[in-house]
Amino acid sequence: MRTSPASLLSPFLAASLLIGTCHAQAVPRDEGQRAGRAVQIEDFYRIQSVGSPQLRADGAWVLYTVSEPVEEDNSSRSEVWIVKADGSQEPRRIQHGGGDVSNAQWTDEGRLQFNAQGTYTLDVDSPGAEAIRGADARGGRGRRGARGGGARRGGRRGGGRQIPNPDGTRIAIVRDTTDRLADEPEYASEFERRHQERFEGAIFDWMNFQRDGGAFPVPDPRAVPEQEIFLGNTGAREATRITDLGLRPSGVVWHPSGEFLAFTADSHYRDEMTYGRSDLWTVSVNGQVTRVTDDGYTYGSLSFSPDGRFLLYSRSYGTDMIIDQKLDHGGSRDLFLRSVESGETVNLTGDWDLDPGGPQWAPDGTSIYLTAGIGGATHLFRIPIPGGGVEQVTEGQRRIRGLSFDREFEKIAFTVGRFEGPSEVHIANIDGSQEKQLTHVHRGIEEEIAFSRAERLLFDSADGTPIEGWLLYPFGFDASKGPYPMVVNSHGGPHSASGYGFSFKHQYFAANGYFVLQVNFRSSTGYGDGFKWATWGAWGDKDGQDVMAGIDTALARFPIDPKRVGHTGHSYGGFMTNWLITQYPDRFAAAIAGAGISNWISDYGTADIARTKETEFFGTPWEEEARARLIRQSPLTYAGRVTAPTLFVHGENDQRVPYEEAEQMYVALKKNGVPAKMIQYAGQSHGIRGHWNNVHRIINETQWWNRYLKSDR
Repeated sequence: MRTSPASLLSPFLAASLLIGTCHAQAVPRDEGQRAGRAVQIEDFYRIQSVGSPQLRADGAWVLYTVSEPVEEDNSSRSEVWIVKADGSQEPRRIQHGGGDVSNAQWTDEGRLQFNAQGTYTLDVDSPGAEAIRGADARGGRGRRGARGGGARRGGRRGGGRQIPNPDGTRIAIVRDTTDRLADEPEYASEFERRHQERFEGAIFDWMNFQRDGGAFPVPDPRAVPEQEIFLGNTGAREATRITDLGLRPSGVVWHPSGEFLAFTADSHYRDEMTYGRSDLWTVSVNGQVTRVTDDGYTYGSLSFSPDGRFLLYSRSYGTDMIIDQKLDHGGSRDLFLRSVESGETVNLTGDWDLDPGGPQWAPDGTSIYLTAGIGGATHLFRIPIPGGGVEQVTEGQRRIRGLSFDREFEKIAFTVGRFEGPSEVHIANIDGSQEKQLTHVHRGIEEEIAFSRAERLLFDSADGTPIEGWLLYPFGFDASKGPYPMVVNSHGGPHSASGYGFSFKHQYFAANGYFVLQVNFRSSTGYGDGFKWATWGAWGDKDGQDVMAGIDTALARFPIDPKRVGHTGHSYGGFMTNWLITQYPDRFAAAIAGAGISNWISDYGTADIARTKETEFFGTPWEEEARARLIRQSPLTYAGRVTAPTLFVHGENDQRVPYEEAEQMYVALKKNGVPAKMIQYAGQSHGIRGHWNNVHRIINETQWWNRYLKSDR
């Protein structure tokens, strides 16, 4: 396993720690804050979301979406806009018949295709042109679907996922092949029939019966139809079946020659005792199927090089491999090249300690572009082919998202995430040069509101591990008016990361006079495998030390009242809240636990991800060593230590962290005389969605902080 790249942080560490020795009063008022008023809760419905940039093939136009929350009906309104890539014209909103359109994309010919009670195309280069009804037969650029065809059985094309071959003459189709209808029930009597039919509830015998946010119970895979790959000529009504595997192929891609396809499939998807993993397969247009892998890894992100010499794919450790080998890590996710001719493979990212995402071939086949989180940032990277190491292309303390390339891979369009305001669309050359911001959707609100800025913190944890964090200033910060209260927010996952991105909730906390601290503790992504898996077997220990080191760093550098610090988070952040108030009870004056685990034993059989306990806790509750570990890392075990008044926020139908996890901790605090309050959101799963719920939650969480952090208790 690869080790953690301390070099991601070490160049900045010495200076950071030196500054950390300064007296708090040396910090002046926030000189970086622009003039303007503080964020108000009503502004929630004014913040728009800009995303999904699509660069036209010739690089001349960028398509993007703008959505905003609607208070009246708790919905979101979405608009489609286009803007010239050179910024020479004001952005243009696309409407049809006076209404907004949807599902917009560029066609191969450079027209804009969209839906508006029918499919239309528009020539955006011709001023005054009207949209023409009727879809482009080949659809938008970059559409990749599954192709199927074959040599065993014929039939009508029907529905299914469709993927055209490189020259557009054939279509591969992935579709259901069996209905697997349930047998007609038989009754011993009319009396029995009446009572069977009156039943209201659920009956199931499939072990993995729940999935957060999904139907309950989860459909039994034994009753889910198989899918096969069919092959047909473009425009023809008939298609021929070319696979007969009884599986469900996915990620189907054509070889440039049009002679065969590659795909992934899980041969164990109907085995309830096996965790899902996808293996690599190929099939010729004549129906010759080859299983390429069966080694315990899981494969994905398939694509052939433009010249057809290589198959690119991702490979990561399968869950059963981790459990069976009793590994103390989750392994690496890497990109591999497989020679189509010889079958030899090369690990392109074996010496690179980050997680590759969204790999795409440059059109000349000499390089692969991908994105990855690096600390709290996200950037574009490049790999020369057939090898040569990973090169970082874009730089800066920010997150770039939604990357889109032109046909020649000369330009990129993307959104930029930052703390001080919502994202906007940018464009740059493929090497990151000559970057330009194309949209200014939030110009008006940013001129009106003075969003708080964030300062990056670099510090050592208790054992010397370099840690990265960010501290959002309170609105109108002035050190002479301190000390201020502070809210600490821990991210979920745990294998995710805080970083550059706008949070209305955090800005609202800051507007109400709070510092807001985020720490990328161990188990966060973007710092290498050693860092990512450092909490294996002991969730809460090292990551908890990292959060506390971040708190101590903030207290040493800024005018923050150590007696008015609160902690919050959702999901894993909720667990961290429960854990920290039990392990460091004298450090927190209040807490808000969102969807947090309190008891790993009860969570094992009631949550939809038992695998996290079987891997990162090394077993099940009926295995002695694992049971001891599950109990030891459960906040409920130490609930008698808590002194911080705690608000619990949970969804009624949460199946990722069941509601009873909050209930157990809530009852424990009540039994011990600690102020506690519960907010249960009706009908909500783990994420607690909906604008009304979000606003209600922000209001009530702010009231909790104001009650317990605004003055000494």
